[in-house]
Amino acid sequence: MSDKSDKIPSDYRAAVEYIEELPRFTKKHSLEHTKQFLGFLGNPAADRKVIHVAGTNGKGSVCAYIQAILESEGKRTGFFTSPHLLKINERIQIGRKPVEDDDFFRVFVKAMKAVEKMRGAGLEHPSYFEFLFGMGMLCFAESDAEYIILETGLGGRLDATNAYDRPYLTVITSISLDHTDILGDTIEQIAYEKAGIIKKGIPVFFDGSCERAGDVIRREAKKKQAPCREISNHAFEIQEACRNYIAFSRNNAYDKDRMWRVPICGIYQVMNAEIALQAAEYALKGQEAHRDRWADAVAAMKWEGRMETAAPHLMVDGAHNPGAVAAFAESMGQLEPEGGELPVVIFSAVSDKKYEQMIACLCREVKAKAYIATEVDDRRKVMCGELKAVFERYTSQPVYERASAGQALKTAYEIRGEGEIYCLGSLYLAGEIKRCIQEESDDVRFCRGIKEISAKP
Repeated sequence: MSDKSDKIPSDYRAAVEYIEELPRFTKKHSLEHTKQFLGFLGNPAADRKVIHVAGTNGKGSVCAYIQAILESEGKRTGFFTSPHLLKINERIQIGRKPVEDDDFFRVFVKAMKAVEKMRGAGLEHPSYFEFLFGMGMLCFAESDAEYIILETGLGGRLDATNAYDRPYLTVITSISLDHTDILGDTIEQIAYEKAGIIKKGIPVFFDGSCERAGDVIRREAKKKQAPCREISNHAFEIQEACRNYIAFSRNNAYDKDRMWRVPICGIYQVMNAEIALQAAEYALKGQEAHRDRWADAVAAMKWEGRMETAAPHLMVDGAHNPGAVAAFAESMGQLEPEGGELPVVIFSAVSDKKYEQMIACLCREVKAKAYIATEVDDRRKVMCGELKAVFERYTSQPVYERASAGQALKTAYEIRGEGEIYCLGSLYLAGEIKRCIQEESDDVRFCRGIKEISAKP
């Protein structure tokens, strides 16, 4: 690490600024380094039931469903997730709510004191993600969470969350090509990295939709003598799909007469819910189960930025790789166009994603009235002019370029007619769109205009 000062900031806002600056001064470290950091923190929450979740797509939703089910049974839960959409506190959740600012700052100070001791022992400062992970474990210990749900950040084998080496169970969601420069450029290589969370003798539940990924997961589970449960699409049947929910039944003796609903129109969310249900059944084994509560919890689950209706006629989705965009397209293909008109699609991406493949899929599978290419506020952003040129290689429909999410949203509402607006390509974009709608300050361009437009029926 370079010359980053470790003087402890004096309030919440300064603490957030300190953390946000860490990527400039730190680097990713080994799992051993993260274990040392946890040791300086006092190995918080080492005795809790940890559910560790990895995967390319769907892992955040699976975590959220698991947490909702456990909470419905009166269990106290902690949830470590990434990235955040609007506020950094979202990454550390207690009881399905981000930690309060005061608690965030209090735990930050404790983490900083641990860093001071690390530096004194000649160890480097934890990276952004590692530092927040340590803070999260402190929060979960102090809140007396019985179950802790850890969502990996990138991969699994070398992810900081994998420093917790005795989870209660592990879960691997769907796997597709993403972060290929780091994780490998084949399904098998990526599956191997995700399967790195499997521990000796600890059960693993996984999405069996991809045979190539499943072969790798089964092999790694066998090596580690980990009981392995593969979940296929034969575990459920979709009964109804509409814009606000999907109804499905489960093919098991306990639920053969029960109808379940997910409150998100993504077809893939049924698999995510089924994985979560089976994982929760194991986590609560031997305890009385109130399955009506589970059904209500799944139906009421909210997961921001994932097929979310963020404003009238506006859906935002965090799809940011070809697999996720294909799943989004499949889900939209099940729905009739709202008002009989084709949707307007807003799209942005960062440079380390396969954005041309995503755009090709969108143009081929999601017929749109128009496409709007925009930019996110990130150093890796792809310029909207470049995205527009890619769109024009795959569609003859109108393509607009707008330099900000606010400008893109304003244009979309102006041209949509009676149709819907779909926003995808990056979780950063989902967050910026939501910020444009929610922000009250005058310095957010088009904020008030967007609110007036979005309020129209």
